[in-house]
Amino acid sequence: MKPVIFFSVIALMSLNSFSQKTKVEDKNKTQTLQPLNIQTIEQTTGMKGKEQNGEYKITVPQNDLNVEVDGFKIIPPMGLGTWVAFTPSSTGVMIMGDLILTETDLKPVQQEVIRQGMTITAIHNHFVRNHPNVMYMHVGGSGNTEEISKKVKAVLDKITEVRRHNPSSASVADVTNTIDSKKLDDILGYKGEMSKGVYKYTIGRPDIALKEHEVSVSTFLGFN
Repeated sequence: MKPVIFFSVIALMSLNSFSQKTKVEDKNKTQTLQPLNIQTIEQTTGMKGKEQNGEYKITVPQNDLNVEVDGFKIIPPMGLGTWVAFTPSSTGVMIMGDLILTETDLKPVQQEVIRQGMTITAIHNHFVRNHPNVMYMHVGGSGNTEEISKKVKAVLDKITEVRRHNPSSASVADVTNTIDSKKLDDILGYKGEMSKGVYKYTIGRPDIALKEHEVSVSTFLGFN
C-alpha cells in the first residue's frame, strides 16, 4: 500500500501555555494565575495525560472505531483521538476538548455535556467519505479544577456507557511508514512527530494573538 499523507488544519477555541504564574490583563487590573493542579486532574479523571508549558492534556484514542476513508483505514494518530486540555484561568481552570462520536453516541453525549454545564462550540466532520460516520464535538468550560475535572470524567464516562466499553481498550497495530520524513521536513520547513507509524505535523499560529476570555490560546490546546 502506498503511503498516504493526511493534512489537518483545525482552529479551535482553546487556551494558553503557562509554565509558572502567568498574568492576564482584566480591564484595568492584573490578576496572577496559579499553576495547574495536575495531581487533582489526574486523581479526579482517573487518567494520565501530557504536560507542556504548564498546560495539561488527556487523550482517549478511539481504538474501537474501525473508520475508513475511501477504503483507507484511519488509526488514532491520524486524527481519531478524543482529547480535553486544561489551562490556568482566573476561575481556576479552563478546558477545551474535542470529542469523537458516532451517530449513536451523539444525542446522549450532547445531553450529558449540557447537563454538566459545559459549552458545545461546534459539531462537525473532520473527514469526508468516511465509514462509519464519526463527528467531532468541540466543548469548553471553566471553574474550580476539581469540579471541572469531575465534569470531564462524567462526559467521558457517558461515551463509555453508550458504547458499552472503553474506547481505548482495544489494541491497534502500528502501520509501516516508508515516507522520507526528512525530505518532507525540508520541503515544508517544519518538523513532524512519528507516532505508531504516522508522521504528523502540528503547525501553530504564533502570528495571531488569539484569546478566549482573556486567556491566550496555544498550539498545544488546539490553535493549529
